Amino acid sequence: MAAPVAANWKPLTRDQMAARVAQDIPEGWYVNLGIGLPTLIANHVPLDREVIFHSENGVLGMGPAPAKDKVDPWLINAGKQHVTLRPGGSYCHHADSFAMIRGGHIDLCVLGAFQVAENGDIANWATSENDTAPAVGGAMDLAAGAKRLWVLMEHTTKTGESKLVRKCTYPLTAPGVVKRVYTNLAVLDVTPAGFAVIEMVPGITFDELQALTDAPLHRASAARAA
Repeated sequence: MAAPVAANWKPLTRDQMAARVAQDIPEGWYVNLGIGLPTLIANHVPLDREVIFHSENGVLGMGPAPAKDKVDPWLINAGKQHVTLRPGGSYCHHADSFAMIRGGHIDLCVLGAFQVAENGDIANWATSENDTAPAVGGAMDLAAGAKRLWVLMEHTTKTGESKLVRKCTYPLTAPGVVKRVYTNLAVLDVTPAGFAVIEMVPGITFDELQALTDAPLHRASAARAA
């Protein structure tokens, strides 16, 4: 369950959330999409816009998800989901793919998260020290190597706890790296003063958003590039 719905507003759907992020990605950027919700972003970039999607397993130039009758069983992303390849797309060795990440050649990475702290810390791979996840995986390399990191996630957990927190209580993926957060309720920049709200879903008030958020919020004077 997402955030509770009030009479005069409703949260964005998963596809609406992905479309909102796609709207902000500039032409010509090289972008890595994390496993889960962020993978939907590729479905919402128009084919006449040049955004080059990168996958850790060695794909550069991914397109949207394929139609059911157009699936190539050999073409998958890092999350083992079937994808398409845009004109000009290519494959490379896994080591070369990570060299792109570690060398600072990826303009943007969009990850999902369990928690994001007001100072930009991200926790996205485990919910406790005893979690079953064997390791943090490529997210740590992406958080350290990409030029900028955005997060796409639900605003609250299924039980209503805020995922925007004063301090992460889950094991960190990386400290102080998140620049912007997109949720089903708002778009927020991470600033030296904490979370700055630059956009909210229609109908919700600032006070209602704050009531659903653990970390203190403040209003941004205007939206700006992250």
